[in-house]
Amino acid sequence: MTTTNKIARWGGARLSRRAARSVPWIGSAIALATVAATMRRKGFFRGALDTGLNAVPFLGAAKNVAEVVRGRDFIADRPRPAADRPILSVPRPPVRAR
Repeated sequence: MTTTNKIARWGGARLSRRAARSVPWIGSAIALATVAATMRRKGFFRGALDTGLNAVPFLGAAKNVAEVVRGRDFIADRPRPAADRPILSVPRPPVRAR
């Protein structure tokens, strides 16, 4: 193995170790960046709980994977007032030609 290959492998291993150590911090930073929107959507306590769980390094990732598989959140959004809900139209039966 040549010297340049050894240096390249050493540098790649060092970079991957450094990146692996920073991954939990990146997840926490994303959770803190989204805390205001989550609290607005879920309410104060539900939003704080959801953000807190997302900020924990491996627990947040496992929670998000389970939510994707499940298809919905574990901590539900608060119900919207009737004025903010979309109006659902009732489908009409098809008109038959005469």
